[in-house]
Amino acid sequence: MGDPPSCGRSRRPPSPSAAPLPVPGIDDAWSLVQFFARPTGNTPPAAHAATPDAPQDAAPENHRRRRRWPLVAAGTAALVVAAGGTAYAQAHKTVALDVDGEVTRVSTFAGSVEGLLEDHGIELGQRDTVSHSGALTDGTEIVVRTASAILVALNGTPEVVWTTALTADEALDTLAARADSVALLASRSAQRTDLPMELALGDEAEVLVDGAVHPVPDADATVNDALTDLDVSLQPLDRVTVQQGEQDVVQVVVQRVAEQDVTTQSEVPFTSRTEEDPTRYTGEKVVAQAGVPGVRSIVERVTTVDGVESGRVALSDVTQPPVEEVVRVGTKARPVAPPAPRPSAPSSSGSSPAPGPITAGGSADSLNWAALARCESGGRVDAVSPTGKYHGLYQFSVATWQAVGGSGLPSQASAEEQTARAKMLYNRAGAGQWPHCGKNLFS
Repeated sequence: MGDPPSCGRSRRPPSPSAAPLPVPGIDDAWSLVQFFARPTGNTPPAAHAATPDAPQDAAPENHRRRRRWPLVAAGTAALVVAAGGTAYAQAHKTVALDVDGEVTRVSTFAGSVEGLLEDHGIELGQRDTVSHSGALTDGTEIVVRTASAILVALNGTPEVVWTTALTADEALDTLAARADSVALLASRSAQRTDLPMELALGDEAEVLVDGAVHPVPDADATVNDALTDLDVSLQPLDRVTVQQGEQDVVQVVVQRVAEQDVTTQSEVPFTSRTEEDPTRYTGEKVVAQAGVPGVRSIVERVTTVDGVESGRVALSDVTQPPVEEVVRVGTKARPVAPPAPRPSAPSSSGSSPAPGPITAGGSADSLNWAALARCESGGRVDAVSPTGKYHGLYQFSVATWQAVGGSGLPSQASAEEQTARAKMLYNRAGAGQWPHCGKNLFS
């Protein structure tokens, strides 16, 4: 947070030819409220509102320094004139000068309040207040309050205001009429926190930090004093506010603030596209390109206050695009299988008929039968499955072998006969007769 407008005042006699430096901003109507840090009369000091153009993140000024104003010794001998002691007695006055809570008895010959302040090098700013003006009489108490700019939160909105309050509770009381919720915001510098005022002069105060409540026994302690006494270590993002608690107890609230960058990933589904493949038979499908889901990564900065999330800000949103799935679908027409031959009638002698002629459709001749045989039997003519159910190059069952006109065991027939009858079976029922290896016919 930036610094607020400076409110420091030089404590030196003003030059007759030099005009006071202008103070930024204009006073608000509400600021013309007088109050005292301690009862010293019927006229209290004033608080001032922030100027409209004051920065919202301005930091309060440093704690007001107390100065004890020295007693002024008049040169009485030089002032005694022929009129005698009566004129001297009438010119001499003893007054009380209260500057920001430091009260000093002053012996003076000044005839006015303005003259008294000038004699003591007190130059008032536009927002400073003084309890009296004009003629100065013996026994008068002159109260001077220097205005300071502080950062406050009114109903949660940061604002810079000017005040002549000497304590935190005094400032909170003054600001209470402006908003339902009022808190003083501490300016942060490294691991220090500053407020331009004491905590609660003569009133109770407590520190709320890390879930615990710690009373502040010293009524004159500053915020820094209270945190130092409790050995409270502040991290760079921690917040310190001063607010009015129950039963008018001033509370110094320390909130632990943390920021963390969190990455959230989600899956982006892939799409699928089909392509016609004239080299494959109708109904056959093959995945030419596998689909891969994409990944969306969102990085957010998450802020927590005392462990509870208070907000998040998106830092980046990056998506790795998905890979589209490509499926190829065959459009080639399948060959028409010839009609199955009728079984021969048994001979009168009852012997088995001789094997019929071995023919196959021409479409089967162009297929890769050697590849099918390697897959089914390793290319062995006499191969027999471990169960004894399937035989030969193409692993015929005996029933299927006989259905295409074979006799005996397929593994006992020649390679040529086995291939011819395999082609007959293909022309009848297609490659589905070999569910695992039939695809090799088309390789």
